[in-house]
Amino acid sequence: MITVYSEKHLLRNPRTELYGGELVAPHECAQRAEFVLDRVKATGLGDIIAPSQFGLEPVVRVHDAEFVEFLRSAWTEWLAAGNRGEAIPDCWPARRMAVRRPNSITGKLGYYAMAAETSISAGSWEAACASADVALTAAARLATGERGAFALCRPPGHHAARDLYGGYCFLNNAAIAAQYLRDHGNERVAILDVDFHHGNGTQDIFYARSDVLYCSIHGDPLDAFPYFAGYADEIGSGEGTGYNLNLPLPRGTDFRVWRAALETALARIVKFAPGALVVSLGVDTFENDPISFFKLKTDDFVRYGRLISALGLPTLFVLEGGYAVAEIGVNAVNVLQEFA
Repeated sequence: MITVYSEKHLLRNPRTELYGGELVAPHECAQRAEFVLDRVKATGLGDIIAPSQFGLEPVVRVHDAEFVEFLRSAWTEWLAAGNRGEAIPDCWPARRMAVRRPNSITGKLGYYAMAAETSISAGSWEAACASADVALTAAARLATGERGAFALCRPPGHHAARDLYGGYCFLNNAAIAAQYLRDHGNERVAILDVDFHHGNGTQDIFYARSDVLYCSIHGDPLDAFPYFAGYADEIGSGEGTGYNLNLPLPRGTDFRVWRAALETALARIVKFAPGALVVSLGVDTFENDPISFFKLKTDDFVRYGRLISALGLPTLFVLEGGYAVAEIGVNAVNVLQEFA
């Protein structure tokens, strides 16, 4: 299986994350990608290639152009306003307030941010663009006949909505790749999100569409980030009604319960009959993950890689979350090896 990887992810090196009432070292750190890359090499999974550059045209196929321009210029605007720390929003258009985009960079941050944990710092934009190129390069390999490909993306993407960033995500790599596959010969594409956290951004982008099926297995948003999306009654709207499947699960979920949810999602994908599958591969379902509450063990990632492989679909795996840094490489590659 081909792996696409860019060293430009190292440009995203924030110092701060708001967590537990403190500014802490970010959970989403450069070591995550390096551990996965090391494991890909150690297991001989396959060739590792650098991404091609696709520009912003595939990005604005799923993201609002003004939002993309905000991300491009946010750090420069933040510094020009005289700020010295990293860019973190401190005000949002809450219920019953006017939802208008302010001129101030501080106001823009609140307008475009879904949460306050994701600071913007030097290199964030460049790393996000490189991550999207990683996903697009892997998608292009699928479009030309590869059975499987792995986009080793950092920063991750599935919380990035059409015009929102947060949850460590700026551009939605999986959604960008899914749209690319739609634009290159696939009438239908399915997205399977196995990250612990609901991919609110991916849901937002495809919620009213019937050509992309979104299935997510995740921690119940009554108790887990992103809290305000991911409920079972969110099934799509308009033309997309019935093409959004959320399977929220409670604290302490083990592989037996999680596997049953996966089989439900896989059955829906088979019925949808897509030409290709995109897997948002978050491995924060692991029992020792520091910001999650599922109880999957390392061997369980092998087991569900086998179930995904049995679909027989051209499959693009896009790295999302996973914050037990020492184990992230083993768990992610366990899925990929068994698929391959």
